[in-house]
Amino acid sequence: MELSRRFQETITRRKRRDYADSPNVAIRLNNLAELFHATSQLAEVESLYRRALAIDEKNFGPDDPDVAIDLNNLARLLSHMNRLVEAEPLSQRHLRIFAELGRRTGHEHPLFRKATNNYVELMRAMGLSEDEIQARLRSAIEGS
Repeated sequence: MELSRRFQETITRRKRRDYADSPNVAIRLNNLAELFHATSQLAEVESLYRRALAIDEKNFGPDDPDVAIDLNNLARLLSHMNRLVEAEPLSQRHLRIFAELGRRTGHEHPLFRKATNNYVELMRAMGLSEDEIQARLRSAIEGS
């Protein structure tokens, strides 16, 4: 596919010009993964999301909103691939980051409700009961 080849060339140039672990590279990796995901080229997507996550964790720390978004991207992919058990801790961590940001700032993060809905949706797909879902949701939000 011409578009993905050109996108990959852009990433290669960026890696040379920027540092290979810069946030700019992570953004482009996420964009390329989204392109592959949209065109059902799933074999490449997971490694791109994992690389973007590693770069953002290194640059911003484990509790940054950019890291949470990377976690959500990877969790949604794994869920789409029916790898629900692998997706659950990523989705939970995604939610936990936004819950903690809300506690620290005193304001709900704009993506908190979406993170909550994504986590609940995943747990329903896993076949958990509503009681189990509520217990896990409380645990994730309270950080316990």
